[in-house]
Amino acid sequence: MLASLSARILCLGALVIAALASFAAILVDSAEQAGKAVQWVNHSSAVIERTQMALSQLRSAESGSRGYIFTHVPSFATTSEEGATNADENIKRVVTMTHDNPPQYARAQELANLISQRAAMLRQSVEQGRRGDFRIAQARIAGDEGRELMDAITVRARSFLDNERALQASRSDAVNERLRWSEGLALGGAGLVALLVAIGFLLLMRGINRPLAAMRRVMTDMGQGRRSARIVEAMGSREFTHLAQSYNDMADRLERAVADQLSSETQLQEANAELQRNSETLRQRGEVIEMLGGMAHRMQAARTDDELAQIIRVFVPRVLPGIAGALYAHNNSRNLLIPIAGWGGAETDAEGFAPGQCWALRRGQSHFLREVGSDIVCSHTNPDEIYHCEPLLAGGEVIGVLYLHGTVEEETRFRLTVLAENIASALVNHRLQRSLREQTIRDPLTGLFNRRYMEETLTLEIARATRSGVPLSVVMCDIDHFKRFNDEFGHDAGDAVLQAVAAELKKQFRSGDVICRFGGEEFTIIAPGTTATVLQDRVEQVRNAVGEVNVRLKGRTLGLISMSFGIASWSSGMDPNGEGLIQAADIALYQAKREGRNRVIVNEAGE
Repeated sequence: MLASLSARILCLGALVIAALASFAAILVDSAEQAGKAVQWVNHSSAVIERTQMALSQLRSAESGSRGYIFTHVPSFATTSEEGATNADENIKRVVTMTHDNPPQYARAQELANLISQRAAMLRQSVEQGRRGDFRIAQARIAGDEGRELMDAITVRARSFLDNERALQASRSDAVNERLRWSEGLALGGAGLVALLVAIGFLLLMRGINRPLAAMRRVMTDMGQGRRSARIVEAMGSREFTHLAQSYNDMADRLERAVADQLSSETQLQEANAELQRNSETLRQRGEVIEMLGGMAHRMQAARTDDELAQIIRVFVPRVLPGIAGALYAHNNSRNLLIPIAGWGGAETDAEGFAPGQCWALRRGQSHFLREVGSDIVCSHTNPDEIYHCEPLLAGGEVIGVLYLHGTVEEETRFRLTVLAENIASALVNHRLQRSLREQTIRDPLTGLFNRRYMEETLTLEIARATRSGVPLSVVMCDIDHFKRFNDEFGHDAGDAVLQAVAAELKKQFRSGDVICRFGGEEFTIIAPGTTATVLQDRVEQVRNAVGEVNVRLKGRTLGLISMSFGIASWSSGMDPNGEGLIQAADIALYQAKREGRNRVIVNEAGE
């Protein structure tokens, strides 16, 4: 009985040992299977994370490309290229990671091809921008090709990620199922072993239940949206410690992926906002350029300084709203800056100021005060005034200055720069036109108006006299014995006499009288609003003044000068082109010559 009993005990012991060995083998296998399942779950998480990272980087590349094409800022081009390269690399790694899953591998390859195509398009747009083809690049961005490709990428990525998440979920369920099966097996085996073994088994279960509970609790929290939930309890075994660490690593990567996605969305929103701001800036600059174009066309067509000033007063307040100021330009001697126009209630110094009084003209660049005492003050301004002086440059030469009251903000600098360039160009063109016009209507030797200008002016004055009934008179005069100056002293002496007489005529006659060189030593004076009788006294004064002129050439006195004058007034019976009036004055001049020269004769009959 003892032996038999012993045998049974030994048999029972052997069965218990066998059962324990079996249960141990099963539990070890279950743990290994669970570990492998967790690794597959982590693998799916890595695939999801890497795919989302590639999509985020592609969106960053697209935003950088748009920003560079519309703003021309080089940093956006660098961002686009880096994003495209990183997106290519990450999606290729995803393809490699899914090689063991043929359906997902095929989807990954298709997605990688689409991303590579989109990355290539973005690189091409950036390269076009760097070559200066921004309009072509903008047209390419505005087309449907890029948007359709991104839509295709979004659809393929959503399908790929949905399948991977489903695979991840199934693998997670397998882990849970394996863990639950291991727990049931351990609990079921507890009733089949002896009390002595049950104590050890209960200790083992305790070591299993505690990490399982911790894992379930953290998984539940994660499912409820607490992405920061982690396993922090001690697992009691190397396997569960490894599982806990793997789970925590997976949760960390998932949290970073979500954070990266949120960051990418935020960056995309910021890039879009910046793009909108830049678009608005470009629109405003386009309006300014269009306005300046209209201003430039009008300034090019201006004939007089008054017309130019009127254009400045109309357009500058529209280009620089709320900023009063004035435009100063060099006089002909370039020793003084005289006011051309003022706007916004700005007061201008009619006498102007010397170029050395303005620091902007000295330095050839902007000079301004944003607060009193912050810089050297131009002596042509008020010491307590906040102002901005912008030099006007053309061909490397300073031709004037824009004097502005107040502060020119940074966003207004573009307007001011383009405005200054347009005004400088217009001033140069206006001066050139005026110089050319002066050359066509002025006698080069005396500086008086030439015969062509006299004929045009006389026709206009006759028409005005005919309409209004005001008197109009003409003086014909020449230098007595002018030939002797050329014969005795040479042609240089004759030129000197002509210049001296012209200067005296300009000094003696009114500013409204038109003094012309008719030809040779003959001169014509058109006197609007004056009768011949009234004009006679003034001409007598001129004759006396010419007689006192003493011309010297190379240290020699050329002798006294005398002139003969003929005066005639306009009458309705004369030709409207002025020939009759000129002939009447010429008849009086010849009479003065016949009567001994150096005298004034009035043609009373007008014939």
